[in-house]
Amino acid sequence: MSARKIIIDTDPGQDDAVAILLALASPEEIDVLGITAVAGNVPLPLTQKNARIVCELAGKTDVPVFAGCDVPLSRKLVTAEHVHGKTGLDGPTLPDPTMELQTKHGVDFIIETLRTEPAGTVTLCPLGPLTNIACAFEKAPDIAERVQEIILMGGAYFEVGNITPAAEFNIYVDPEAADIVFKSGAPIVVMPLDVTHKALVTKPRNDTFRTLGTKVGLAVAEMTDFFERFDKDKYGSAGAPLHDPCVTAYLIRPDLFTGRHINVEIETQSELTLGMTVADWWGVTDRAPNALFIGDVDSDGFFDLLTERLARL
Repeated sequence: MSARKIIIDTDPGQDDAVAILLALASPEEIDVLGITAVAGNVPLPLTQKNARIVCELAGKTDVPVFAGCDVPLSRKLVTAEHVHGKTGLDGPTLPDPTMELQTKHGVDFIIETLRTEPAGTVTLCPLGPLTNIACAFEKAPDIAERVQEIILMGGAYFEVGNITPAAEFNIYVDPEAADIVFKSGAPIVVMPLDVTHKALVTKPRNDTFRTLGTKVGLAVAEMTDFFERFDKDKYGSAGAPLHDPCVTAYLIRPDLFTGRHINVEIETQSELTLGMTVADWWGVTDRAPNALFIGDVDSDGFFDLLTERLARL
């Protein structure tokens, strides 16, 4: 089979960085057409810079990086420096990028790519708020039916919220954008907190990254060393959940994951539950399924894959 064409839409973020590295290390399965940055974990000037830093860390400077939307559709931007640090990539010391940022807006790149490539051959992989994807669908309604699949990290069911009691961060930052995407009719696969919290970087797993003895292995170990302090303090977990790499791993090894095809609605009105992914896991409504909601992962298989691929860079 030929490599799957994808656009990574991202707000790096240490776990975003690992997701990008996994994609760039897997050319047999994944053809990264471009990376679009969005405001989220940190503001856009940092997310677009961080995306280029990660490409240079991987030695893949031919991957075009585009800046997208700097604010949510209709809300004030909420960021997560308390998790990711002031740069978004706190932990390792990485040089500023020398590769140029593309001049085209990220939303326009998404639209033009979906119109240019054969219908049903491009997968969108959002790792942050869904602002860029929603803007593209609103600006060019014809492209939604041309999307092969949207595989995103966001939302939760049993785990519920990590930024509010009810909402996961990516969906909470721009719930109106998420609502547009989930109602778009495009095939959707969701990696919620329920599965990403099972992909924990324990100390032995992080030691394995470090002992790769490469610049990438050391950087990933230092990223997760920094990243995990928040989750250990908040959840009492054994390490940091690698949220976003679950998206990339699903592209390579979907057999590592299991879930249910269910209806998912986004709460956009309530102050109490704003940004909640109302996931009908038990099928108690008559609402039509619109997403494959992943619930479990073979965590050992996931980390074996991640370690093997990072060793390539």
